[in-house]
Amino acid sequence: MDVAALTLSVELASLTTAILLALGLPIAWWLATTRWPAKFLVEAVVALPLVLPPTVLGFYLLIGLGPRSPPGRLFAALAGHPFPFSFAGLLVASVLYSLPFAVQPFAGALAGVDRKLIEASHTLGVSASGTLLRVALPLAWPGILAGAVLTFAHTLGEFGVVLMVGGDIPGRTRTLSVAIFDHVEALEYPAAHATAGLLLAVSFAVLALVYALLRRPFFQWNER
Repeated sequence: MDVAALTLSVELASLTTAILLALGLPIAWWLATTRWPAKFLVEAVVALPLVLPPTVLGFYLLIGLGPRSPPGRLFAALAGHPFPFSFAGLLVASVLYSLPFAVQPFAGALAGVDRKLIEASHTLGVSASGTLLRVALPLAWPGILAGAVLTFAHTLGEFGVVLMVGGDIPGRTRTLSVAIFDHVEALEYPAAHATAGLLLAVSFAVLALVYALLRRPFFQWNER
């Protein structure tokens, strides 16, 4: 097994999950609590990576953040290297591509919190952010954890957008999924089996954990 690809994939998945916890929770909280009539437009944008081919997302990221575009030149100036074929580029692409896998479970869990508790918190003068941190998150933690686990696993197995943005540079942008592709191309089936088997086991474990977290007994105390 390609240890460097495994290390890079775990690092990418961990950072993507951490960033989406920080960015996704406020978005999910807004989606769960807002009464704005056009909320569906934001929901559609968040869910777009679910139906958008990863090559399309990768292509537009390369166009929008490539070295010939103003945002791309700004990125290069700040990061010290161009957007394509870099770990930072992989991270940006992974955050965007995994956005719905974090925000949708987060929003579902937060929307399930008893509205009376939210209103009581506001009545007592607690701010929206304070209500999120002190009331909603403690009650919605199984769904939050499920979203974080799904995000980690989804990022671990990304292929299309990673290959489009990062290419296949060993130790720099080659992830586990890209390593499997390389092994199959080279007819190295034992190595491909080992890596694919690891991702299969991780995927099954993640789904089992998510379904266990979302079972009714975990939420029964929220309804009391």
